[in-house]
Amino acid sequence: MNPDDDEYIGYVLSDVARLIRTVFDRRVRDIGLTRAQWLVLTRLYRRPGASQTELAEMLEIDRASAGRMIDRMQKNGWVERRDDIEDRRINRLYLTPEARKAHKEMWAIAEATVDDALAPLSASERDQFTRLAARVKGQLQSLAGAVP
Repeated sequence: MNPDDDEYIGYVLSDVARLIRTVFDRRVRDIGLTRAQWLVLTRLYRRPGASQTELAEMLEIDRASAGRMIDRMQKNGWVERRDDIEDRRINRLYLTPEARKAHKEMWAIAEATVDDALAPLSASERDQFTRLAARVKGQLQSLAGAVP
């Protein structure tokens, strides 16, 4: 296997990630979500009360860009800012009930997208693929110095 081969693992992994995001983006567009919005919804659903700085790090964007995105989402009723009880300079971010409803719809679309993507695999192949991908992810997190 060499880097010129379309089946080179780096290309395959990159293409799979890109294509699943593309299919998912198209599907959630029907419920009115952009990629930036669904990324914020997902991160804040998993980490309610994150600060703007923490959200920016999770999204791998600068704090100013995160701030503008949060401003728009707050204006549209998706996110609320709450004061941090220990540090008045920090706002904690939470999803609104409307955003939680959108997240539920989005999650159903995500599950369907993954099911469609993995349709060529048998149940045992799917389980094996998931376990192997999780091991690779753990290894990469270790290499990156991240906490899994």
